[in-house]
Amino acid sequence: MNGPTKAQSSTFAIIDEKLRLRKALQDITNRIHAAQNIKQILVDLKDGILNLFDAHSITIYVVDNPRNEIYSMFLAGTQLREIRVPISNNSIAGFVANTGRVVNINDAYNQSELKIIDAKLSFDQNWDKISGFKTKQILAAPIYNNNQLLGIIQILNKKIGEGKFTEEEVGLALEIAEVLGVAFYNQQRFERRRKTRFDYLINHDLLKEEELERAWEESREQKETMENFLMHKYKISKEDIGLSLAEFYHCRFVQYSDKTVIPGDLIKNLKKDFLRRELWVPLEKIDNKIHIIVDDPKNIIKRDTIENLLKTKQVKYDVALTEDIIKFINLFYHSSDDEHSFTEILGRLDDEDTIIEDEDGGERITESDNVIMQLVNKIINDAYSRGASDIHIEPNIGRKNVEIRFRIDGDCALYQTVPFSYRAAIISRIKIMSNLDITVKRLPQDGKIKFRRPMGEEIELRVASIPTQGGVEDVVMRVLAKGETMPLEDMVLSSRNYKELINIIAKPYGMILCVGPTGSGKTTTLHAALHHINRPDRKIWTAEDPVEITQYGLRQVQVQPKIGFDFAAAMRSFLRADPDIIMVGEMRDFETAKTGVEASLTGHLVFSTLHTNSAPETIVRLLDMGIDPLNFADALLGILAQRLVRTLCKKCKEQYHPSKEEYDEIVESYGTQEFAKLNTPYNNDFKLYRPKGCEACDKTGYKGRMGIHELLIGTDSIKRMVQKHETVEGMRNKAMSEGMTTLLQDGILKAFKGFTDFIQVRRVCIK
Repeated sequence: MNGPTKAQSSTFAIIDEKLRLRKALQDITNRIHAAQNIKQILVDLKDGILNLFDAHSITIYVVDNPRNEIYSMFLAGTQLREIRVPISNNSIAGFVANTGRVVNINDAYNQSELKIIDAKLSFDQNWDKISGFKTKQILAAPIYNNNQLLGIIQILNKKIGEGKFTEEEVGLALEIAEVLGVAFYNQQRFERRRKTRFDYLINHDLLKEEELERAWEESREQKETMENFLMHKYKISKEDIGLSLAEFYHCRFVQYSDKTVIPGDLIKNLKKDFLRRELWVPLEKIDNKIHIIVDDPKNIIKRDTIENLLKTKQVKYDVALTEDIIKFINLFYHSSDDEHSFTEILGRLDDEDTIIEDEDGGERITESDNVIMQLVNKIINDAYSRGASDIHIEPNIGRKNVEIRFRIDGDCALYQTVPFSYRAAIISRIKIMSNLDITVKRLPQDGKIKFRRPMGEEIELRVASIPTQGGVEDVVMRVLAKGETMPLEDMVLSSRNYKELINIIAKPYGMILCVGPTGSGKTTTLHAALHHINRPDRKIWTAEDPVEITQYGLRQVQVQPKIGFDFAAAMRSFLRADPDIIMVGEMRDFETAKTGVEASLTGHLVFSTLHTNSAPETIVRLLDMGIDPLNFADALLGILAQRLVRTLCKKCKEQYHPSKEEYDEIVESYGTQEFAKLNTPYNNDFKLYRPKGCEACDKTGYKGRMGIHELLIGTDSIKRMVQKHETVEGMRNKAMSEGMTTLLQDGILKAFKGFTDFIQVRRVCIK
């Protein structure tokens, strides 16, 4: 009996393949309908669906209507990641979602083919660039159920053959889309029925369904909130809990911060015990809407109560953890740093005689205000406790509140606001404390406050009052805390800078300058250098304004310019007092600079500061002031320029691989030729650090500051250039050829070591 012909065999093979495909389709259909959630379809079942097609890759998207996006999920190692695409014509999948049309493309990079489909259609190449996967053919079909768009199925790159996907594959894709449409509809209906505030954790594989069910029971038994129980028992991070709550309640998740401005006007008529019991508190007012943090923003009864108490419907609700709401309430109503909280003091002000200002801005209240004194004391104590360098009191015109800002780690941030009616009383109180004339309001005044803290510690504040537009006065107070001397070893100098600085401060005579803007740590550096050479066999005189850092063995003098005892006068008197080393706070004028140069030439080691941008610029500045080039060249030992940059928080900084563009920008800033000497090529091993944010750094990613330095040594070649009055550029190039790193270069090197980041370095360096 003869066997089947070739034609018959081919027919049988086609029938077998169709039967296999139909069986595989039925099998994957059953698995799709049996899936527990949409995430399982997107991640776990997509390979089974891909097996139906002779293709390399498949992505299944779900529609997110509120955000007008489609999204999918994929595993990156063990981490579940999410990809989101806008519903627009800027991508193929977005176009299919936008139009509801099936797309079958032969070459995604062929612009002509795309324009035939739609004039506005474009292919987003970003994913190819990130993944290294080269997209060619694309088959994308919409997923519908009851005429409602629920998702997109997209298949990429045929394994065999050229041209588009076949008509049979298009039909198969539409069949799968129909199955997915029913499954998505049922899943979404089920989710709407059983939705909890922790669904985000389940959908992102942070928690299993059965673990969540057990957690409800166990947390009730242990009388603990579900959020705390999940964080302790299942190690769910607070950030992930927050994302889950924010998704469920469709609002912000607010975490506690002790830097939050106390909303005095909003809470003055609310009782602390009531708020703690009801678990809500006003946080701020933005665009006439009061922002409330509450444990359950969907609680209608609680919302009605809040709106009745506040007498407004202009309320926006945000969610926070129970413990954080209680912390906010405690912060607003109580402070352990002081006898009275800011809110209590404001409340007592309201209870006292109301302060009313005349039309010309004058006060009508007497200064009996024990309460105003407490308020000013509270401001100063809080500034000191938070490590602020400056306090800014900023009254506004009209009936706007007085804003109080602190400068911490170089950045200004709002501390509190005070009702406008107390602006004159606060300014007057500060003026009285600093011995200024309270009747003079149209001229700037300077003064000082010696302030004793509750524990007996004394601090000094430098006060400046300045008349501002609208007939009001601003006050800025610089906190001059009596600081300890920082050892030179702790100043994070580069090995070259440390070695050279130690060498020049050991010289018996000459001049050493530390330069930079106000607040860049010049005095701290000079005291560190003096501490290094402070020995009983050396007599050291310092003239400062004011004396901020004290150390044993130094004879420190505070200058008094108002009575004619300025830096120049102090230096002249020092020269008659048998000094070995002289430190003068600042070379403000020709006379001080001239005296300093002469002192360094007569056998004394002279330290001073100057407000210049860089070390080479300092030389030209002094020469332009009229200093003799020959004398200055002989006297010069070295000039240290410095800046302070914010340092990354050690607890939360994260390592990352920068882009080539970022690398190229750093190379250009450092100097291409100089950077080549570092032997730091761009490859996968090149890592930098960036801020992330945690509780320790108040979500900023930065904590503390450090110095970056530029040390120019007075070598013979530099001295010759000084004598010839050479240009800044010439002296900079010569110093760099002799080993000097510029401020920018030193900052970049410290960014490489993970101390800071390039953004902070760029903020403080001009070039």
